[in-house]
Amino acid sequence: MKRIYLSPPHLSGLERAFLQDALDSGWIAPLGPQVEAFEREFAEVVGARHALALSSGTAAIHLALILAGVGPGDEVVVSTLTFAASAFPVLYLGARPVFIDSERTSWNMDPALLADFLKKRAKRGRLPKAVVLVHLYGQSADIEPIQALCKEYGIALIEDAAEALGSTYKGKSPGTFGNAGIFSFNGNKIITTSGGGMLVSDDGQLIAHARKLATQAREPVPWYEHIEVGYNYRMSNLLAAVGRAQLRTLEERVGARRRIFQRYVEGLSDLPGVRFQPEAPWGRHTRWLTVMLVDREAFGRSPEAIRQALEKEGIETRPVWKPLHLQPVFQGAERVGGEVAEDLFRKGLCLPSGSSLTPEDQDRIIEAIRNLAAG
Repeated sequence: MKRIYLSPPHLSGLERAFLQDALDSGWIAPLGPQVEAFEREFAEVVGARHALALSSGTAAIHLALILAGVGPGDEVVVSTLTFAASAFPVLYLGARPVFIDSERTSWNMDPALLADFLKKRAKRGRLPKAVVLVHLYGQSADIEPIQALCKEYGIALIEDAAEALGSTYKGKSPGTFGNAGIFSFNGNKIITTSGGGMLVSDDGQLIAHARKLATQAREPVPWYEHIEVGYNYRMSNLLAAVGRAQLRTLEERVGARRRIFQRYVEGLSDLPGVRFQPEAPWGRHTRWLTVMLVDREAFGRSPEAIRQALEKEGIETRPVWKPLHLQPVFQGAERVGGEVAEDLFRKGLCLPSGSSLTPEDQDRIIEAIRNLAAG
């Protein structure tokens, strides 16, 4: 039986020519002309002034937090409904995450809860150093009120758009509103370099400093001189070549995933207890992953029971992110709210959404879920 994966890499056919060009140039180590071109082209696509290609989205968050001045004992606000990599770099720096619950319109950070938290912290004279705002599953958070709060209180805004390349917020790309934005090119993302990330900002000095830190913080002298701690975080020229090829297909990939979402809606929304993640009114959802909410009582099975049954059919699905305030590694971290994220975690199931998913395979998935409801 053919296995259907959640979100596998999708090659366009253009990658071979870009890779061949990189190989012919002799640039196979980190850095090189493909990296420089990828940075330029990516910045243009998302509408940022500057971009820095890195080894991962996590590395981009780490550098952004460093350049926001985050250090031991500082607090950093993070969306709770996200992958752990959104908050791990906070721990790298000896800082403390504070997790903020979701709102139901986009499932992203609730601006009202953030406003209340910052007001209370301001009265105590203990404001956080940064906010890491996650844009989840291909949909932008409601950025403007959060951006306004960060400006009001003098807090750095770092946008984690790892899952949201190709989405929009009021006509612009998320990741371009804050002090810095990050994107991921992991193998399951809407475009991939197999592994990699991008840090973007309109602040040229921020990107220049990040570039230095990402290349072991070497000083511009003939010998190896270091006055600050550096990291080996740069993207290789070969991976950048793949990224350049993939970037050219971004709009096609967004269109394919949105069509896949619509077929799921048409094929499953009549089932009792089934709903889908809404599209917020402020922008375009890429539907990087289609997420189905299942009411156990109405449907007759829990999302986990559905997941296990589909796994036996060779169909990979995945629960919604377990909120970070429930993760053992973050035990003891402060949280604001949490009930919305916990409810989405209990009811949510991510369905196969790769842009290479065939209509026949999607029909197989839909039929399998309908049979579970009938059973």
